[in-house]
Amino acid sequence: MAERGIELKGSSFTLSVLHITSADIKQVRQQLQEKVAQAPEFFRAAPLVINIEKLPEVPDFAALSAAVRELELIPVGVSGILDDQGRAAARAAGLAVMTTGKVPASPQSPPAALLNQPGTRVHRGPVRSGQQIYAQNGSLVVIGAVSNGAEVIADDSIHVYGALRGRAVAGAKGNEHARIYCQQLMPELVSVAGHYQLSDGLQGEHWEQAVSISLAGEQLKLDRL
Repeated sequence: MAERGIELKGSSFTLSVLHITSADIKQVRQQLQEKVAQAPEFFRAAPLVINIEKLPEVPDFAALSAAVRELELIPVGVSGILDDQGRAAARAAGLAVMTTGKVPASPQSPPAALLNQPGTRVHRGPVRSGQQIYAQNGSLVVIGAVSNGAEVIADDSIHVYGALRGRAVAGAKGNEHARIYCQQLMPELVSVAGHYQLSDGLQGEHWEQAVSISLAGEQLKLDRL
């Protein structure tokens, strides 16, 4: 009988998350040591994720990891990293870069004035992968999510009352006053009047947030809603 090979499967595990607000390794170690002392058997050899979203700068991940290990905890990854420099530093220290799961915001209802605006096209429900919705000579309102691999296009503005994961092209005929609005920004590409930005350039403070995107000169401008 042939030997069975390996299998890789997704699964869920409970992990403790250490939220730090200081890059001072000694201070972090001291405060963590006080926590561990309250229940040493519970924390012994426990896997730990370090969240740094409240830090203004990238910490010394190698020193931070070493301090955690000294307390018999096992650092497995880092969350809350917003830039490529931080991701590279975490990986160099042997730590996984992790994304915190978030509960999606409840979809809001678009105002009646927007839905009744002349020339506005309204799409109710998700825009699925491979699907394209185009609002010619007007704005587009999507009451639902735009999936990866989907595309929404409008000659004027685009309003997505849900998560934007695919491609959004506003001002398709050159309207520089067009905007893109969405409840959760996670797109593959956004474009206003031919000026575009890919996903990699958007993964900063506005990622996964409710934003509006407009054109300011030759650059796209993102504002929190």
